[in-house]
Amino acid sequence: MLLTEKLPLKADQDQVLILTGMTWEDFEHLTDEEYLGYLASYKDGEIIIVSPGRNHENTKGLTGDLIVAFCDVAEIDYYHFGSTTLRNVPHVAKEPDDSYAIGTDKDSPDIAIEVNYSSGGIDTLAIYLELGIKEVWMWDKNDQLSFYVLEENRYIKKDRSFVLPSLTSKIIEKYVKLMKNDNPRIVKKQFLKEFDELN
Repeated sequence: MLLTEKLPLKADQDQVLILTGMTWEDFEHLTDEEYLGYLASYKDGEIIIVSPGRNHENTKGLTGDLIVAFCDVAEIDYYHFGSTTLRNVPHVAKEPDDSYAIGTDKDSPDIAIEVNYSSGGIDTLAIYLELGIKEVWMWDKNDQLSFYVLEENRYIKKDRSFVLPSLTSKIIEKYVKLMKNDNPRIVKKQFLKEFDELN
């Protein structure tokens, strides 16, 4: 069965396809080259395919820029996973908007970034729980950011990152919004200056 979430065909908005009654093998076929540029998730026989819009990509990119800038200045090692497909075969799979391992290179990222403007029916956090991702930074449709930290096999909403404790959701939210409305390079300098003044 094929369902589509109908959204206006604008470059700044996401397009979503929801496929129900699917198998793990169906999901594996989505790795074909014809699906490059799309983000796919699988859980409980449901596949969601997202074609991210410009605002989605901008939010993801600016969030990642702040992580990288902070780690560079704080001399914290980071390893970019991007949208690498994360799998717990044959139960769940997720292509995050962006993701990073912090401190050392690992088999899976410590932080996953999700721009949850139109995720469809799949519970994103339930997938990440099965994948064992330590922390999910999730933007909602109102452009508000929440950190979800894995504790005792469940996600707890926190104001401060566990993986990068100097960072709060409000600081990242503030500077991503500023970068959208001003020169990102200049705003990034302001972001780093704020941490210099605190230390």
